[in-house]
Amino acid sequence: MLLNGTGEVIDDYEYPATTEELIAEHGERTLELPNGTETVEEVLERLESETFESSEDARFAVYSAVSNKAVGRVGYSDRDPTPPGSPYSPDAVSF
Repeated sequence: MLLNGTGEVIDDYEYPATTEELIAEHGERTLELPNGTETVEEVLERLESETFESSEDARFAVYSAVSNKAVGRVGYSDRDPTPPGSPYSPDAVSF
């Protein structure tokens, strides 16, 4: 997901760093997602301001704040049946 060298620049940044510092330095970088793109700024602005102690913390923040553009098919699971009452369950069929 962190294409165009974004993951590397996050890793190479000096920590601790604040959300605002990362946005100022790397906010224009594009994240390529399965269903579109977002900038680092768009993603980090969804979060409250915080101080990241490491690049791992910053990466996890980015991963946790991407929109549903990062999800394949919303509501899809190939593992479990759709739970009753889910808005994604198919219409009931009566025999």
